[in-house]
Amino acid sequence: MQFELEHKAPQSKARAGRITTDHGVIHTPIFMPVGTAAAVKGIFHRDVKEEAGAEIILANTYHLYLRPGMEIIEKAGGVHRFSTWDGPMLTDSGGFQVFSLADCRKLKEEGCHFRSHIDGSKHLFTPESVIDTERTIGADIMMAFDECPPGDAPREYASKSLDLTLRWLDRCFNRYHQTTPKYGHYQSLFPIVQGCSYPDLRVKSAEAVQQYDADGYAIGGLAVGEPTEVMYEMIEVVNAVLPEHKPRYLMGVGTPWNILEAIDRGVDMFDCVMPTRNGRNGQLFTWEGTINIRNKKWEDDFSPIDPEGTAFVDQRYSKAYLHHLCVCQEMMAAQIASLHNIAFYLRLVKTARAHILAGDFKSWKEEAVKKMMRRI
Repeated sequence: MQFELEHKAPQSKARAGRITTDHGVIHTPIFMPVGTAAAVKGIFHRDVKEEAGAEIILANTYHLYLRPGMEIIEKAGGVHRFSTWDGPMLTDSGGFQVFSLADCRKLKEEGCHFRSHIDGSKHLFTPESVIDTERTIGADIMMAFDECPPGDAPREYASKSLDLTLRWLDRCFNRYHQTTPKYGHYQSLFPIVQGCSYPDLRVKSAEAVQQYDADGYAIGGLAVGEPTEVMYEMIEVVNAVLPEHKPRYLMGVGTPWNILEAIDRGVDMFDCVMPTRNGRNGQLFTWEGTINIRNKKWEDDFSPIDPEGTAFVDQRYSKAYLHHLCVCQEMMAAQIASLHNIAFYLRLVKTARAHILAGDFKSWKEEAVKKMMRRI
């Protein structure tokens, strides 16, 4: 994997770059739609790529490990062939999902014992087994196995958790170097910077991960309960330490304005379930603010869903029609709203990239954030 830093914005840490993988080029900053089970929920791959403009999607190791299982994935020839997505893919390690199973997991030095949320069966994730699983899945970018503590974790817990994550990271890279890709294309392994909301722990983590000279670095454990301003502060702390010539991936974040603020602080890659999850519940993101399309005020508004949008759903369907579908609980409502939101997020980062290259990102971002935070 190669990363080329193309341009830096004046008066900002924002960057425009290119990541080259064996499955294609990714222009940064980039948003990665979440395809937890190797599918972006409710949307055809064709529309994710052609209408929304996605260049890379994310799949989840935990979910694919449980269903369909590694035997099926390997028989299919890896996740690209299994899902028919032919572009770059990234796999989360499952660390966050295991974190969310607080009532049915047990952390030990060897790894994490947990029960499946599907049938209650017992499983063990170790750094070695997670790397093996991600090799079998076959994504272009793999994430190291870590613990993701809550945002309000006490300092003592956060410190012990970070030390465990760093020991696991060493085992992840040992396994990574002991194994090879199974399907003929290169796989990168990104470490994850943890440390909760403690600046010194974040610095310790960001310094420690650099010993592996990885192809890129992730920032995890944010947007998990801490105040937004604290999240921004931790991004600044970490990016001041991480190398400039490698891509930086902020995991699981967030709202459109969160993304712009993180780009301003030097982040290159993002993922979040918000576009599809909120879309299924009737919330639309637009340049003028957020819309709850279920509200009665939209029942006779025959204007396009998003006059500024470029996806076919934005222009083809009216707010009144989408309101009607939501009220009727028609499945197509979730599909249209989800595709609109995914297209908006991709348009957002592409527009940010254009302003970085043009040199006016900072002033554009300030105005864009004000508008998008409004409720219409």
